[in-house]
Amino acid sequence: MHIPENYLSPQTCAVMTAAMVPVWTVSIRRVKEELPKVKIPMIGVCAAFSFLGMMFNVPLPGGTTGHAVGGTLIAILLGPYASCLAVSVALLLQALIFGDGGVLSFGANCFNMAFVLPFVGYAVYRTLKKVFKGKNGNLAAAGIGSYIGINCAALCAAIEFGIQPLLFKDASGNALYCPYPLSVSIPAMMIGHLTIFGLAEVVFTVLILAYIEKTSPSMLETRTAGKTSKAVNILLGALIVATPLGLLAEGTAWGEWGADEIAATGAGYTPAGMLKGFSFDALLPDYSVSGLPDVFGYILSAIIGAALLIIIFKLLGTIGGRKKTATQP
Repeated sequence: MHIPENYLSPQTCAVMTAAMVPVWTVSIRRVKEELPKVKIPMIGVCAAFSFLGMMFNVPLPGGTTGHAVGGTLIAILLGPYASCLAVSVALLLQALIFGDGGVLSFGANCFNMAFVLPFVGYAVYRTLKKVFKGKNGNLAAAGIGSYIGINCAALCAAIEFGIQPLLFKDASGNALYCPYPLSVSIPAMMIGHLTIFGLAEVVFTVLILAYIEKTSPSMLETRTAGKTSKAVNILLGALIVATPLGLLAEGTAWGEWGADEIAATGAGYTPAGMLKGFSFDALLPDYSVSGLPDVFGYILSAIIGAALLIIIFKLLGTIGGRKKTATQP
């Protein structure tokens, strides 16, 4: 679901980024108002869950792959506004350091995965939580919410892909950017997410939520301290070690082919906007490290990404705490 560089026109990217600016602004304000400073570092831990979840590629018959995101999970743990910030920063690191998702399309990717997914998923979860009673009612509501959330996000991405050939063409009538119309993009995106990828989101959400409910229930309590429990650290470590399982899925996610591959995917040509568009050289492209086997490069990338997210939000929590102390009489 990570939209690469030059699949969307610069105009589309600008509109999607502009749409996210008020979302980020409100999210920052609401997190400051609703989440105690001691809980801010927990956003980094949850962002690491999302980052690692997106490294576990799941195959779909036909050669494409997808992954979980964890946006609804984070919304359940810390609220949808914190989830928006957590997933946004994870997507930013993925784009800048690992080349996963475009820099120009960052706003569009955040709109889909950091806005639509967690807010829709959390709304469904809150509604169903009132209906589902019993021991596993909370988990059932979380599973259904996460499934609907990721499918709504996938639909948004499909529409963003599909409107490109309608709006941006060259003199010959060929698409300048993504060449797949809505009649292709919507089925292609939704088939995978309504089946395997949606199920992956459910499994990721329910298993981690059940684990946290059992081992670290304080994460579900808004006013408790924000120190990460030993059980959560163990889970993060286990996910990092297991990330190379994502390498077993062969193929590329639909709509994430490189410009040199797209002509062979059914388009029959490479759109001019892709050939002459914006390019950015990531530090560790495709979660690989030069000179290291893919497995070790993947694990090292997982460590770097998770560590940076935890450090970033820990620093933000520390800075926020100092400002509050300084303004107190």
